[in-house]
Amino acid sequence: MAISTPTGHGGMFWEINITPLTDIFLVLLIIFMVTASVAVESATHVNLPVAANTSPENKGVLVTYTANHELFVNSKDVPEGDIESELHDALSRVDAKVVIFQGDRTVLLGDMVRILNLAKAAGAQQIAIAARRAGPGEGVSG
Repeated sequence: MAISTPTGHGGMFWEINITPLTDIFLVLLIIFMVTASVAVESATHVNLPVAANTSPENKGVLVTYTANHELFVNSKDVPEGDIESELHDALSRVDAKVVIFQGDRTVLLGDMVRILNLAKAAGAQQIAIAARRAGPGEGVSG
């Protein structure tokens, strides 16, 4: 059984033209690739405060607070409810009872003060704030 196509000038086509559909898929693929690369690239940058003079500090416990409200104690992800007990354990393993706070520029001052109060309650004797060295041409914000 064969299907016959109409002949003449006003007939219908029996084939589907997929060229416009392919064009749409290619455009969508390009848009997806561009937005995915921008999203991944922008999620990896962390802005640190700028300081004129910094010295490397290898002693103490490093507390990192990201812009997404994630807490890390010595590179270990810690829920906010367990931060005091985790800080107490980390401070008991080091000689210098120093907590070094490293936060994103967008961290609110109230969040930082709350975390540093928890560090004091966990047994920290000193608190330091980490900063990255100012490059040439960068002003020191004060």
